[in-house]
Amino acid sequence: MSEKAKLTLGDKTIELPVFEGTEGEKAIDITKLRAETGYVTIDSGYMNTGACTSNITFLDGEKGILKYRGYGIEELAEKSTFTEVSSLVINGKLPSSDELKTFEQRIANHSSIPTALQTMIKAFPNNAHPMGVLSSNLAALSAFYPDLLAQDLTGPQKDEVIIQLMGQIKVLATYAHRHSQGQGFIQSDKTLDYCSDFIHMMTGKAVDKEVAKALDILLILHVDHEQNCSTSTVRMVGSSKANPFATVSAGVDALWGPLHGGANQAVLEMLEEIHKEGIGYKEFLTRVKDKNSSSRLMGFGHRVYKNFDPRAKIIKVACDSVLAKLGVKDPLLDIARGLEEVALQDPYFVERKLYPNVDFYSGIIYRALGIPTNMFTVMFALGRLPGWMAQWKEMLETPGFKICRPRQIYTGEVNKKLSR
Repeated sequence: MSEKAKLTLGDKTIELPVFEGTEGEKAIDITKLRAETGYVTIDSGYMNTGACTSNITFLDGEKGILKYRGYGIEELAEKSTFTEVSSLVINGKLPSSDELKTFEQRIANHSSIPTALQTMIKAFPNNAHPMGVLSSNLAALSAFYPDLLAQDLTGPQKDEVIIQLMGQIKVLATYAHRHSQGQGFIQSDKTLDYCSDFIHMMTGKAVDKEVAKALDILLILHVDHEQNCSTSTVRMVGSSKANPFATVSAGVDALWGPLHGGANQAVLEMLEEIHKEGIGYKEFLTRVKDKNSSSRLMGFGHRVYKNFDPRAKIIKVACDSVLAKLGVKDPLLDIARGLEEVALQDPYFVERKLYPNVDFYSGIIYRALGIPTNMFTVMFALGRLPGWMAQWKEMLETPGFKICRPRQIYTGEVNKKLSR
């Protein structure tokens, strides 16, 4: 577009191009700022920095909009499946029925891992966090596929490793869980859909279709979320042309943090603390409103969404359905429902836009399904993998992409001398 931004530094004024995205987002292009002025920008947490352009995901936090490749999350959650949405974000278009069948079959064909990795999983302590087991084993996969470690992978190689990782992360996640429970591994059943097979490998039990559908919706909601911490990590590590296994492993490590993927685990830890103290959800909310209290309401509000989380509206329906279907009697779930009911009506939380987010409801569903708390972030990684790989692929195929290398402003001491 012809619009320009003007920046005045002392007696010098320069013009900076303005870039506009297809959804109307505008950005000032400062690519040549340092070369022309000697200045860089400071933007802690990159909150105002567009590190790339992307065709994959659009997010408007003010309006509560989330779209994958132009399709609204509400429509995808209602009418699509996790594997179909995965194909959409990775390949840029919805697959035909035959293309989807082939895509799913290829994933199923990769639903196994080398025997040596199974031995490696068994070597971990039973109380090892599943995210640590998942991350290390994803990186270790690189040892078994040397042909996929080339600096410049071909298009078919990139396609193959993405399919392979979608199949193998399911295996690694379930095996990490089974080992932590002191149970033997269960092989994949290729006749089952992706989510049913995952539940089967986790539990060894028959899978209820309604429960599998709820998990499918959860994974759809987690497929991609623009340039979040873990996705940016995948892009940054991938920009060095690190191999795809190491790159995805780095994404898992970033997701592990309690301020990112660990948020739904924090929800359950909060519920467990309320139950342990025996204080009741109403008293807990009173503590939260006390500025002198250290109590925090987890799973409410969102850093990006300012009015509501569109994913939470979708998953709440699935959450209610699963709880009714399973008939689970759990004091923590009763506390969660009480928190939701009171917080949505209390002016204190309403005025501060502290509404239940996707982490709140996903934690409840995982709890109802019998998935242990330390596996919650692994579930997040399972859903996010297609988005990570789509972003990785898009970056590598962007002409002239550069290795990520942010600048800094040094604020330390200067001109110090050794005293000896």
